[in-house]
Amino acid sequence: MSVMSKVERAFCCGALWRTSTGAVVRSLPATVLGHDVLEIGSGSGAIAEQLAREHPETTVTATDLDPVMVSAATQRLRNVGNTSVQPADATALPFPDASFDSVVSCLMLHHVIDWEATLREAVRVLRPGGVFVGYDIVRTPVATAIHRLDRSPFRLFAPAEFSAQCAYAGLNADTRTTLLDHVLRFEVRAA
Repeated sequence: MSVMSKVERAFCCGALWRTSTGAVVRSLPATVLGHDVLEIGSGSGAIAEQLAREHPETTVTATDLDPVMVSAATQRLRNVGNTSVQPADATALPFPDASFDSVVSCLMLHHVIDWEATLREAVRVLRPGGVFVGYDIVRTPVATAIHRLDRSPFRLFAPAEFSAQCAYAGLNADTRTTLLDHVLRFEVRAA
């Protein structure tokens, strides 16, 4: 998993991301979140904060590989009681099997060159009946151009690639694209 570029850090700590987190969290199915929620690639912790505030019955663990983002999330979540923050590589999560009811990922998988490993790790740490849920940017000419300009490591994927990898791993993936087919919404469960 890559450390963020300055542009990505600015986006994750910026007003646009902060103002969109409410809509993102409201779109996540509250019925599947469960009690113990892991957010991978949490960036500044905006999604984790919103999840914890809107679902006070949950315990949210926010993780990121980038030390700047871990620090930002720790600062943001310092007064939010049902949260914790720790550094973690999404391709090698430091949690035992079956630790969480849900794993949330919002716009970060494309920054993991081996996103298939992240998919396997997310499923590994899920309890039976758990769900890996979230959003990601898909491979389009616009998304590719933006990421090349930013010069950050990335590996965008097509929705069919994501679904095929889930099927290969024996997982059921419910996916749909939004925002003019630029964003993939997913819910992944063990078959």
